[in-house]
Amino acid sequence: MTATHELLTTLRRLKLSGMLDTLEARLDQARAGELGHLEFLQVLCEDELTRRDAAALTRRVRAARFDEASTLEDFDFSFNPKIPAATIRDLAALGFVEANESALIYGPVGVGKSHVAQALGHAACRQGYDVSFATCSRVLADLAGGHADGSWAARLRRWARPRLLILDDFALRPFTTSQADDFYDLVCERRRSSLVLTSNRAPTDWYGLFPNPVVAEGVLDRVINSAHHVFMDGKSYRPTRRPGRAPATKPKEASHD
Repeated sequence: MTATHELLTTLRRLKLSGMLDTLEARLDQARAGELGHLEFLQVLCEDELTRRDAAALTRRVRAARFDEASTLEDFDFSFNPKIPAATIRDLAALGFVEANESALIYGPVGVGKSHVAQALGHAACRQGYDVSFATCSRVLADLAGGHADGSWAARLRRWARPRLLILDDFALRPFTTSQADDFYDLVCERRRSSLVLTSNRAPTDWYGLFPNPVVAEGVLDRVINSAHHVFMDGKSYRPTRRPGRAPATKPKEASHD
């Protein structure tokens, strides 16, 4: 058995597939005198770290359950010049996640709120944060199911666990008393984590959707007064995406709000 074959076998046993995939190329570099002994070992280790980082990112993105593989690089800011691009790019630096702050993204339908929210989530995944994305109605329905089968506490912990939780289509309709209570508990459970909400309504209009004014004040004081506000105004992308219609300018934004 040759030394190279023995090394390949050892790398497989150690599950160092990043090194395994680039070993021949690195050996060629070493034979050509491009890499010294320590450099050869260093670049092989870097290859393995690159492979592991990529695999971890794939796992985080899959676990986030985004609707679209959205990034800010794919978003056409020029389509709606009134959208606060600088504010959104500042948020994409993720200082708000590091500080356990939240972000509220609101405005009319079709301007790209969901795309931006998911792009922030994707950026967080790239920085190593655990992220979950879901519609607000889905989360509330999941928690409601926990009341029925006795798993409510476990479900609440699951939604509270990610460092960044993105709730799409918040405040779409009035909350029931049970939904309002569940959302209050979720906000309290996530007091040391970040939340991103997208909504077609302005935050000032959210209070009236809660049946109990005391609960509304308790929830929204925590959410609204400690969050970055991003108002996305402009025309909808959706008319440009109708079947059979060629857009004047091709928007790169996903098809969600």
